[in-house]
Amino acid sequence: MRAENYGDVMPPPAFDKLRALAIGSQAIGLILIITLETVMENAARPWQGVVLAGMLATALSIALVRLYRRNLARKRWAERLEAKDHDDA
Repeated sequence: MRAENYGDVMPPPAFDKLRALAIGSQAIGLILIITLETVMENAARPWQGVVLAGMLATALSIALVRLYRRNLARKRWAERLEAKDHDDA
C-alpha cells in the first residue's frame, strides 16, 4: 500500500454493537444460570445446560456475523484500492 493510501483508513467505531450484544448476552446467560441454581437447586441442571447451549449459539452467531462483516469490509477496501489504482494510471 502506498503512503498516500494510509489517510483513507477509517478508525473503528467507538461503539461496537456486536461487542455490546455479545457482552449483554453472556451477562444475561450468567444471571439466568445463577438464578436457576438459586431457585430450583439441583433441578436446575438441565435448564442450565439449555441456557449454556443458547449462550454458545449466540456467541457463534455473533462471531460469524463479525467474520462476514470483516470480510465484506476487506473486499470493499480491495475494490476501492483497485479502482484508485486504475484511476491513477
